[in-house]
Amino acid sequence: MIHERAVVSSDACVHERATVGAYSIVGPEVEIGAGTRIEPHTVVKGPCVIGEDNHIFQFSSIGDDPQDKKYAGEKTKLTIGNRNTIREFCTINRGTVQDRGVTSIGDDNWIMAYAHVAHDCKVGNNTVFANNASIAGHVHVGDWAILGGFTTSHQFCHIGPHVLTSMFTYITKDVPAFVVVSGRPAAPRGINAEGLRRRKYSTDQIRNIREAYRLVYRQGLNLEEAIQQLTERAETKEELLQFLESLNGSSRGLVR
Repeated sequence: MIHERAVVSSDACVHERATVGAYSIVGPEVEIGAGTRIEPHTVVKGPCVIGEDNHIFQFSSIGDDPQDKKYAGEKTKLTIGNRNTIREFCTINRGTVQDRGVTSIGDDNWIMAYAHVAHDCKVGNNTVFANNASIAGHVHVGDWAILGGFTTSHQFCHIGPHVLTSMFTYITKDVPAFVVVSGRPAAPRGINAEGLRRRKYSTDQIRNIREAYRLVYRQGLNLEEAIQQLTERAETKEELLQFLESLNGSSRGLVR
């Protein structure tokens, strides 16, 4: 399943049911799992572990050195889970020793053309990166988040689960779970109600999340007061826990 015109290092481990297309280069210390397809003209460098049933399209650069001036050749890593689609011209870099040394991407993500995932980022499961979405180093993206085309994020930001960003959004602070943001810089616009309906959240659960959003963004409370009230509500409304965790876990301040 390795094309005769592909270049695969003898130190790489490519599963017999994986495919490597013509003119692709797979370097040392790369592991590629069963069913994964590497299209032509792709470069994969290690240390890098790619799971099963991924589809990486042509001209992507996977696992290359971090674009960080502090990087001095240390041995760092990229891990990619299962069933991810990574489209043309995507760039995904390894980690740095200034962080945990690993860039990680979970399962079932849809990463569209020209997207960029920088060093030490942590991307969850079932996310969508529309064309040209780019996240700088150390950014965390939660499960089911959708980044609109040309969305960009400053270093160290946390983008919560089920977040939705519009096209050309520029994120400079943390975005709590469920919130829709747009603008440059990003501003909150409401909750991702349609996304929650698609993921089988009930009408009552969506209403509770919307009320929690209003508490934080529309009631004139400071963040400490809002968190105190939400903590009480979350005792009986579990759907608010992710929202509350996003507020408590913020290190860069919140989009407000």
